Amino acid sequence: MRNLVFVLCTFALAVLVSCDDDGPYENYQVARPILQDAISFKAEAVDVMEPIPIESSGKIYAYRDYIFVNDVNKGFHVIDNQNPSSPESIAFIKLEGNFDISIKDDKLYADSYGDLVIFDISDINNISIQSRIVNAIYNNDVWLSTIEFPQADFYDYGDIDYDKDIVTGWEVRTERRLVSEYEEQFNCDVCLNSDASENYSESPQPSVGQGGSLARFKIIGDYLYVVDYSDINIFDIEDVENVKILDDVQVAWDIETIYSQGNILFIGGSQGMYIYGIENPEKPEYISEFRHGTACDPVVVDGNYAYVTLKGGGFCGNTESGLYVIDIANLENPELKVIYPMDGPNGLGIKEDTLFICDGASGLKVYDKSNAPNITLINTFEDIVAYDVIPLSSSLLMIGDGLLYQYEYINNDIRLLSTFEL
Repeated sequence: MRNLVFVLCTFALAVLVSCDDDGPYENYQVARPILQDAISFKAEAVDVMEPIPIESSGKIYAYRDYIFVNDVNKGFHVIDNQNPSSPESIAFIKLEGNFDISIKDDKLYADSYGDLVIFDISDINNISIQSRIVNAIYNNDVWLSTIEFPQADFYDYGDIDYDKDIVTGWEVRTERRLVSEYEEQFNCDVCLNSDASENYSESPQPSVGQGGSLARFKIIGDYLYVVDYSDINIFDIEDVENVKILDDVQVAWDIETIYSQGNILFIGGSQGMYIYGIENPEKPEYISEFRHGTACDPVVVDGNYAYVTLKGGGFCGNTESGLYVIDIANLENPELKVIYPMDGPNGLGIKEDTLFICDGASGLKVYDKSNAPNITLINTFEDIVAYDVIPLSSSLLMIGDGLLYQYEYINNDIRLLSTFEL
């Protein structure tokens, strides 16, 4: 009987861990990317359609009498705002792999899987695609980092040609693999080498639209600046029929937003704010940076102060949420002056002496900053989720949780003008 038990136990162990001359094996989850031909995939990724409900509201952009709302990774909704009390959705521009846009002279510039796509919106009721510049912003391998990864023990990328293939998803299978092969993944001294980390890492002019503080696109004069995950991508758009791709400028592996004041760029990143001069607009030059703990980090600037919201928690990092007011009178030596606690801040905006902060589920907060760096809370719009805000000349746009809010300025206060469900 004892021998029978021993045999059964030995058989059970063999099922769980099999051995041969190479060593023990076990069952592991192996994930492989699902590929599609990039040419056909991108051709299917663009379309101008009738209005549809929004799935995940992202950034907003204002141009003349129209508002453009990003549907994260899917495209953007076009809203006729000639009557701010009663806005009307008029179209949806399907543009997969899209996160942001910028507009000048009726030409709309957008990203799609790392390509730069240009639309003609001179006839808003007949929007047409003008051109697509492949891999102008980043290669498809960077797009891969935006696809949600499945839980797996191994990720087998295979032989992907990023100029020809697009990763559309993942399939996960159970396979027998060496235990030693699995363990080697956790004993890698060079997995985080510098090369790998580099791969992942204002009143508008009348003819140029206006984005919020979370923008990755910024048009200044005849140049379009786009921040990806590590670089400033620069385009000469003076001749829209012949857009010139200029040399990128590497900033950091974690950059997220771009803002400008005069000939200075302020780049927001999860580790800090980076300051670049564009006296030569084709070659931004590093001036200085202000470092902080890991957090999501949009920035706006007015005069001698930069206002930076840091959102901690979740994927944003462990830094406590707050508003940082930074003295930039000396651009080469930015100096933190005050930190104001916040609950979960996102975008922010400035109009004259008023500072607007989208504090997530805590609503829209309005501050008087006339005594900067000291600011005073003068109003709070509660019971709403505030994501990003654009202060215009006569009204304020704010988006959050699938809703577009418009406020009008009244003396030193603002009041709700309309709410539009996207």
